[in-house]
Amino acid sequence: MSLFIGVDGGGTSTRAVIVGDDGEPCGRASVGGAVASTVRPEEAADAVRHAARAAAEAAGVTLPGTALWAGLAGAGHEDARQAVERLLDDGTLAQSVAVGTDVEAAFRDAFPEGPGVLLIAGTGSIAWFRGSDGRVGRVGGWGRDLGDEGSGFWLGREGLRLVLRAADGRAAPTALSDALTAAAGVTGPDDLVPWTERVGKREVAALAPIVAETAERGDPGAGALVDEAVQELVGHVRAASRADAPGVVLWGGLVAGDGPLRSRLVRALEAERFAVLDRPVDPVLGAAMLARRLVGRSPAGG
Repeated sequence: MSLFIGVDGGGTSTRAVIVGDDGEPCGRASVGGAVASTVRPEEAADAVRHAARAAAEAAGVTLPGTALWAGLAGAGHEDARQAVERLLDDGTLAQSVAVGTDVEAAFRDAFPEGPGVLLIAGTGSIAWFRGSDGRVGRVGGWGRDLGDEGSGFWLGREGLRLVLRAADGRAAPTALSDALTAAAGVTGPDDLVPWTERVGKREVAALAPIVAETAERGDPGAGALVDEAVQELVGHVRAASRADAPGVVLWGGLVAGDGPLRSRLVRALEAERFAVLDRPVDPVLGAAMLARRLVGRSPAGG
């Protein structure tokens, strides 16, 4: 029996699934995070190995399998992707190995074939699309310094900026001043700059739901930020849909399920006549489908 291993790894966790020739999962596992990096690629490779072996144990099968495809955060940087792939391609996990991005894995599950747009808005933001002509591409995803508009980090950062402008008198008073200083565990706006220098991207992104909640309570400043975030995300979809990819799936903590921006974003997208598909996304299964493709056992596509 052929064994195909799909892996989905990010900063928090690394998940793996084993599927057979019929494409049905027969074992799953989750271990610590895996982010592709040229600095310590062995850390991501080790997490992939641990997840794959735990999934194989859960399935009651022995590795190496037929093929493995790992979608990892950070693998959009080609040097990092290659570094992790070289470490994994030693024949111990699978006969064929490939590493790509976690976004590719999610997109493959959302749209196994045919045109569509997957809009992801969590800590960062990106849109991945396949056009009616089969062309695959991306919009956004340029990172915290130059992109990620409408993301959790973007919205949290803009909320902090509004608090500082309000403290200066350059913006109207806002309920975000008390809400965000309390969330950061500091006593006032003066302490927010050293706080942002101490923490990482995820801590700033964790402020985004507070901005959204404050907007729902009628704060004008927070409401303007949420409206801007929604329009930035609509802009991602608008650009992606130039490839004639009309169906949209939303994924990520801000916009999937009961995410704090989902209802506003759905209304904004539908106002522009985009069809928002209520479709669950399981990136690890998308990675398994891409593993099957390595040996020609899944339909062609992005």
